[in-house]
Amino acid sequence: MQDYSRPLGDALKRARGESGYTQRQVADKIGKDVRTILNIENYKGNPKLEVLYPLIRAMNIDAREVFYPELERESPAIRQLRLIVEKCDEAEAAALIPVLESVLGAMRSQDGTKI
Repeated sequence: MQDYSRPLGDALKRARGESGYTQRQVADKIGKDVRTILNIENYKGNPKLEVLYPLIRAMNIDAREVFYPELERESPAIRQLRLIVEKCDEAEAAALIPVLESVLGAMRSQDGTKI
């Protein structure tokens, strides 16, 4: 039988560690009891959508980590970059494209890699 609680528990532990939040702070952030967070992190939680949805959003957990744990996880830097870009509106994203291409071009020309 598939263990569905492990990917969520692992993702929450990782996100909480990266953010520096305590279990109580996470619980307060989503308006739930600290035992809910403790149970999820100990793979005993089977949260309803009313808990899962705000938890994933509040902790910036990539839902793919929870629902597709077999996929290779991104490095922390790539994940952080993706999260920043996903928060941009269309105009901000369009303005960032030439900046990123320019920076990457400069970085790659220094080490001989083509863009």
